[in-house]
Amino acid sequence: MIGRLAILGVGLIGGSLALALRRAHHVGEVVGAGRREDNLRRAVELGVVDRYSLDPAEAVAGADVVVLAVPLGAMEALCRRIAPVLGPATILTDVGSAKGAVVQAVRAAFGRLPEGFVPGHPIAGTEQSGVEAAFADLFYHRRVILTPLAETGLRALGEVREMWEATGAIVEEMAVDHHDHVLAATSHLPHMLAFALVDSLARLEDKHEVFRYAAGGFRDFTRIASSDPVMWRDICLANREALLEMMGRFRGDLDRLAEAVDSGDGDTLLEIFRRAKAARDAFAG
Repeated sequence: MIGRLAILGVGLIGGSLALALRRAHHVGEVVGAGRREDNLRRAVELGVVDRYSLDPAEAVAGADVVVLAVPLGAMEALCRRIAPVLGPATILTDVGSAKGAVVQAVRAAFGRLPEGFVPGHPIAGTEQSGVEAAFADLFYHRRVILTPLAETGLRALGEVREMWEATGAIVEEMAVDHHDHVLAATSHLPHMLAFALVDSLARLEDKHEVFRYAAGGFRDFTRIASSDPVMWRDICLANREALLEMMGRFRGDLDRLAEAVDSGDGDTLLEIFRRAKAARDAFAG
């Protein structure tokens, strides 16, 4: 059981983690920190945190586990504020979607990689944000990837694994670079496509009619374009090399699809559609 948990960034992910751990009786006190006091007050009202502070250094004082749940662009500055006061036995972990950037931020802020640092990433979320979007079942039967480093201590790794397993998550381990390449393909690229499609259609002269007649397929495909723009800006910049590689690959595939449409090549279109359907059905199954 975690005696005191400090969550820096009490939104969908951080708030859902607190609720899941409370339900599992795996945490004693939960302390929140963030920049918006109205959000933190609401977190107390909802029973997500017990108390809060606008000063992250104050929030982590005496914590057994500290979870960084802020946008990637804010990681280094936040770590610099807590580094002088973080206890030597305190476990530090995060929920960032690009692990290389988080590791770099922690190293820059601490001057080293602490033994208690365990990079992590829950593969779960919705297009909603803020503490009011949090719910205890967010991680149930979802995967959480931990990317331990050579410096990571076994005790810290074990406790972070136990924390996520208490939420009902399936915990796996992966190398930092491999994680960032996999997520560029399975998460970051799909978000870029959704954002780009909605933005493209929104700039059409008859955009109101286009959106008026959009059906369920459009809503399903573009749901993630309602995600937090600041968070996704930071993810793009933090994982740009792997993301650019996947975008280049997709651009080539899209060009081949356009060529098939332009030349009336129904055989190629059918081949692509059948191959895609088989892959999607296997994944969904």
